[in-house]
Amino acid sequence: MTFDLFVDTSRKGISMALLESDAASPRYLESIDESARGETASAMLDALLEKANATLDQVTRVMVTLGPGSFSGLRTGVAFCEGLSFSGKRKLYGVSTLQALSYFAAEPDKAAVVIRARKGYWYLRLNSNESFIETEQVVKQLQLSDIKYVVVDEAAQADEELKALFDKIGATTVLDKGKPLSDWARLFERTAPSLMQEANYIQPSYFEKLH
Repeated sequence: MTFDLFVDTSRKGISMALLESDAASPRYLESIDESARGETASAMLDALLEKANATLDQVTRVMVTLGPGSFSGLRTGVAFCEGLSFSGKRKLYGVSTLQALSYFAAEPDKAAVVIRARKGYWYLRLNSNESFIETEQVVKQLQLSDIKYVVVDEAAQADEELKALFDKIGATTVLDKGKPLSDWARLFERTAPSLMQEANYIQPSYFEKLH
């Protein structure tokens, strides 16, 4: 048995999952703790491995989200996964959180992602471009697009202006909660592994970059 490990600390708490990667009917185990802090990551992984009746040596690939998101959360996730991969026994893949979320849609290449950055501002992924923009700009860009899906968080789902936009362009909305992290496994084919992820790959805030 070999497993892929997925770790997301860019949103609330820690989301972690194991996917058996070499089985006809792969097993999937997931743990989500929205109140978790960095020091609980090891315990969460130990619990998942125990449920899978597996050892860390059987984990051969690790995927971690790089943001945008909470800087402290991102550093926790990246450092944890770097530590797991330092020995060279497993490959480490760092991916944009917004790119990962697009894979919750049935057709990622035809999906946009809109999640809240702060009041009146959003993180938008559209046609592989990621930006930190105001609501008016989100509306303008999506109106000119031909997307079929929009992956949203609860804030975007509840925003009246965005809801009207999604209805107008006929896009199917997909909430970023309740979806298995194993949907991200397709990203292994599109992402080159790197033993160490440099700190400047972390994307805590586009606002900080642009201003």
